[in-house]
Amino acid sequence: MTTAARPVMQKKDYKSDQEIRWCPGCGDYAILNAVQSAFAKLGKQLHETVIISGIGCSSRFPYYMETYGFHTIHGRAPTIATGVKIANPALDVWVVTGDGDAMSIGGNHFIHALRRNVGLKVLMFNNRIYGLTKGQFSPTSEQGKVTKSSPLGSVDYPFHPIALALGAGATFIARGIDVFLPHLEEVITKVSSHTGTAFCEIYQNCNIFNDGAYKGITEKELRDDRVLYLEHGKPLLFGKDKDKGIAFDANFQPHIVTGAELSRAFVWDETAASPAPAMALANMSETDFPVPVGVFRRREMPAFETGIRDQITAAKQKKSQSLHELLRQGEIWDVG
Repeated sequence: MTTAARPVMQKKDYKSDQEIRWCPGCGDYAILNAVQSAFAKLGKQLHETVIISGIGCSSRFPYYMETYGFHTIHGRAPTIATGVKIANPALDVWVVTGDGDAMSIGGNHFIHALRRNVGLKVLMFNNRIYGLTKGQFSPTSEQGKVTKSSPLGSVDYPFHPIALALGAGATFIARGIDVFLPHLEEVITKVSSHTGTAFCEIYQNCNIFNDGAYKGITEKELRDDRVLYLEHGKPLLFGKDKDKGIAFDANFQPHIVTGAELSRAFVWDETAASPAPAMALANMSETDFPVPVGVFRRREMPAFETGIRDQITAAKQKKSQSLHELLRQGEIWDVG
């Protein structure tokens, strides 16, 4: 299909005929809305797009998108998505997962998809709870979290998904928040444009089992002082009047600067060769510092599926044997 012949897509074109079965008020609705809006702006074609999910509330996502999709098994969505991308690299393959699905049972699959730089777009909804199974603590729940499975409070230290992705060598890492719709749409657009694995953590409210998990960040009267927007080539400033900033010492330990020291605010470079600045922001205390949103890291590297296809092509050129010849070479025998 030529570019001229490609149909102009509208947001409604991505809405399936399936009844949405999320709890009223769930943050997943906002994320679905943001994805559909972003896809429309990007003109994504339904027959070229695949959405693959694992298990969890977020993983019902493929049902609600009028694209190709698979609702697969717990934690294994990146593996199945890798197979799809290798089989047909021309497809636009997205993975929708949750903090439990990706960080717990799917941990190994998640980190190795990032390490390999497969051409996948991974959206991880992080509500810091197991919502589908009715409110157990998850790998991202804060220490001391009281839930049905931790009545005395969880003793686990939580994962920081952005830091985990950095450690796994991800080439694109970002964060959005469900209720910041224009910003989330912008981040999803940037996710889409990346060649290799693009990972986006999305803070998402579960109003049934973990309501208000991000209230201290998202409330209108608080967000100016609690949210740090990462803008490539601009200093790390926050506050209603941009009168506060983040600077680093020689060991990349962050600290807040104001007044005359504001000029020392670190100028953000999402393409930096070293992951140290991004790792420092990923590990900042949400109690003592604002929460960074936007693109943490963006590096261009060859995608995994390109290397695989090149090897297949090279192997075909090197070997002229047919499958029949290959199977019948060497010592063989017939069983009567």
